[in-house]
Amino acid sequence: MTGKSSTGMTRRALLGAFAATAVTAAPTFSNAAGFLRGGGDIRRIKMYSGRTGERIDMIYWIEGQYIKDAVKEVNYFMRDWRTDGVKSIDLRTVDIMAAAHNLLDVNEPYMLLSGYRSPKTNAMLRSRSRGVAKNSLHMRGQAADLRLSTRSVNQMAKAAIACQGGGVGRYSGSNFVHMDCGVVRSWGG
Repeated sequence: MTGKSSTGMTRRALLGAFAATAVTAAPTFSNAAGFLRGGGDIRRIKMYSGRTGERIDMIYWIEGQYIKDAVKEVNYFMRDWRTDGVKSIDLRTVDIMAAAHNLLDVNEPYMLLSGYRSPKTNAMLRSRSRGVAKNSLHMRGQAADLRLSTRSVNQMAKAAIACQGGGVGRYSGSNFVHMDCGVVRSWGG
């Protein structure tokens, strides 16, 4: 096995993105102290939903292991809020989101605009906008549309592109960035 996924993203490349963010993620003693105590490598995701009012701020991965209960919470949080449909979110997407967030050096949680979309929701959105793909990765639980009030679309997109983990779309007119774990590519302006 080469360690390369079908998306072209290697585990080493993704871990490299996390390693590159370690310096900015641990500039204070309180953050660094966990590493000094043998806390090891962690991954954290912070999001809120303007649609449901829900928030999550959790460590979902510690020292090479995903935390099952945290992953279940992420899956539920990123559900299709229109249908309440829940799907397992591809953790490569969550890793890209977390790594990009670290590169941005912000404390603000992402605003999740869209995570998983049921085929019904995707078809409805597609009927209203030509920017919605017929076979959207949202329907596979492999994409998220995100916003930060303290960072521009370009700043967010550059951070996600630096992760070299999947697709990154800039939607400047709607003020959000699409991140997915599909083929490495970028679009929009």
